[in-house]
Formats: sequence, C-alpha cells, structure tokens
Amino acid sequence: MALVLVSGFMADETLWDDVAPLLEAFGPVIPLALREGDTIEAMAEALLPALPARFHLAGFSMGGYVAREIVRLAPGRVESLMLIATSARSDTEEMIRQRRSALKSPPERFKGLSRPAIQSSLHPDLRDDAAMLARVRDMGVRLGGHVFHRQSFIARDGDLERLSDMTVPTLIISADNDLLRSEAEQIELESGIAGARRMTITDSGHMIPLEQPESLATALKQWLLTYK
Repeated sequence: MALVLVSGFMADETLWDDVAPLLEAFGPVIPLALREGDTIEAMAEALLPALPARFHLAGFSMGGYVAREIVRLAPGRVESLMLIATSARSDTEEMIRQRRSALKSPPERFKGLSRPAIQSSLHPDLRDDAAMLARVRDMGVRLGGHVFHRQSFIARDGDLERLSDMTVPTLIISADNDLLRSEAEQIELESGIAGARRMTITDSGHMIPLEQPESLATALKQWLLTYK
C-alpha cells in the first residue's frame, strides 16, 4: 500500500529524500509539497486528486494540519495517520505577525527563508551547519516567492475540538529539541485522538526528516509493520 508523505511550511518533496528510500519495502512512497491552496482545507483538496485509492498518510509540521484535513475529506481512503512535529493549536497573533512581517519584498525577490528562521527549526548542534542551512533554504527557493507569500498568509485554525474526528490509527512523532512545537502540544494530540500512540525522536530539532532520517524511518517502519 502506498505511503504519502506531506511536507510542511516552505519544504518541498526533497524533505523526504533521506527517509523515502528506507521505506520503499512497504510499497510506493509518494512525497508531496504544499504548492497550492490558500487555506488548510484548500491545500488538502488540492492534494487529493493525486492520491491513490487507499494509502498510509504522514504529515510534517503544517503538513500535519493538512493530513488531518485529508482524513476528514476522505476518511475511507486513509489506512493510518502519522503526525510528525505538528500541533492542533491555532496560530497565535505573534506567530501570524512574524510570518507576515517577512512579506515586505515582492515574491520575485524571495531568496529563501532567513537564517534566523532556519536556525530556530534546527537542533542547537546544527544551527551553524552550512550544508543543513543551505538544504532548508534551497527547498524554499525551489518553491518560490509566490508559494511563500501564500503559505505565510495562512492562519492555521486549531482543531483541538475536532480531533475526535480522527478515527484512523494514529502515530504522533515529536523531537526532543523542537523549539517550534512543545511536548504539551504532542500530549494534546495524543489525548484528543482516540487510541493514538506517541513517540519521541532524540537529538533532533523540528526538522526531523532532515536531522534524523534514519530514526524517523525506523519509527515509521515499526508502525507500518503492524499493517503487513
């Protein structure tokens, strides 16, 4: 059965380059980026036509919001759900302000996420790693300024009150050094989704698929093995 991997804010399909090959034994692996849509629901609707009849679904960060919306739109097509470094909370006013403050330049002049923004998403040991910084920045450059403007204007509405809608088996994966998503947010997901399991990836910041791809792949393998 296919495994669909949904990337997050300004992360393209290459986010999964080190993870996907480790999961191919389970079936086709389909990495997707959020190129279209100006709301979470619109992003989910834009992805659905490209998805197989039935699939396992993983969503990273903003992609976790989109993945839950896909489950709501097409519950009979999702075999299981994996939520990676994400949340069910609404964006705060400060989060919205920070994202939109970066929109002073026109889309054509976008050159990727700023160094401080990228550093805040990484483990402390990687914040000055030139290769990792470039990898994150290059994903944004490939997606482009128009996608950046569109994603930055999206205010993520929380769905804490709707987590009971998630009736598919769910695994929640977080990182021990994620400064963008707290342990409390992971506990909220676990508590809100009936039967959800939760695990933590060590020695990683927010960008788990880039920072700890082998550990993430191992966690996903263990989860998918229950469906073999």
